[in-house]
Amino acid sequence: MKFKLVQFLTVCLVTVLVLSPELVVFSMVWERHMELVQTKSLACQLNQSYTSEIGLTPTQDKSEQDRFNIHSATNFVKQSLANTEQYKIIKILRWFFLLFPIFLGTLVFLYDRYLVYRAAVFQQQVEMLERLWQGIEQ
Repeated sequence: MKFKLVQFLTVCLVTVLVLSPELVVFSMVWERHMELVQTKSLACQLNQSYTSEIGLTPTQDKSEQDRFNIHSATNFVKQSLANTEQYKIIKILRWFFLLFPIFLGTLVFLYDRYLVYRAAVFQQQVEMLERLWQGIEQ
């Protein structure tokens, strides 16, 4: 039972190790795509709001237009900063999902080696006790 469980976990781990780089690459490409789409939508919103503001008030003086441009630019910068914070969290999660299977595989391998070592030590102790017992019987 224990051996089958170890085999099953090993197969699952190898599968995750094989698929995790593809998942990481796909997430990176998807993230870049979403950033591009969001940047385009923000630029379109900025242009639409700027043209609608100018179109609604053609008699607006230059200082009001400059204030509107600065306000729009600060909104764009705030949204970009929020995107970079999300990017940092996603980057940490990506590294976690990439390194966790590797760490888990190493841990399973080391535990398996430890079990082999303990079995060898146990076998040596049994052999020594058998020799001592045979010495006592004679």
